[in-house]
Amino acid sequence: MKRQQGVVLVLALLVLLSLTILGVSAVSSSLNQNKMASSMQQSGLAFDAAEAALAGVFFESEDEILLTNSALLDPLSEARQGAQYNPDIEKLSCKEDEKWTNRQMTDAGLTINSIHTAVGDYQKEVKSRSWSRTAFVREQACRGSSNVIGGSNINCHVFVVRGCGQLDGRSTIVANSVSAAVLAPATN
Repeated sequence: MKRQQGVVLVLALLVLLSLTILGVSAVSSSLNQNKMASSMQQSGLAFDAAEAALAGVFFESEDEILLTNSALLDPLSEARQGAQYNPDIEKLSCKEDEKWTNRQMTDAGLTINSIHTAVGDYQKEVKSRSWSRTAFVREQACRGSSNVIGGSNINCHVFVVRGCGQLDGRSTIVANSVSAAVLAPATN
């Protein structure tokens, strides 16, 4: 009888040990999933900031009041006057701000007839930054449109725009890039 009580005690301890291990692994798994969900949410917020930066460039480039203001340049016109970007040998980095045309998105939003270069937070609840880099790539014949738009008098100016977003306190920057072609008079 005493032997059976010892076996029952050992079995009870083994069951208790198994349940403890199972509980610890469940808690650990739950914590890891919570960290992954938080990281994905933060990456999503940074990506939203990068997308807003892209939208800001196109907002300025389509602002008719800004386009007629000779004292200010929209980001595409400003980039056209700057250094030419060669994607085969250069990187359009979110960190380099001296060579490319720069714009900022803040919680103040976008206003017509102004360039958006003021530095500030894009969102206040989750502090984040939103900015863009715009570079002129090349001038080329517009594909498939030479018969329609007047032959050799019109070319396409090709640009690359990179939107960048970063949450406060995080070292990673989320970026998204788009190419844009704009009809413009051919340069001689």
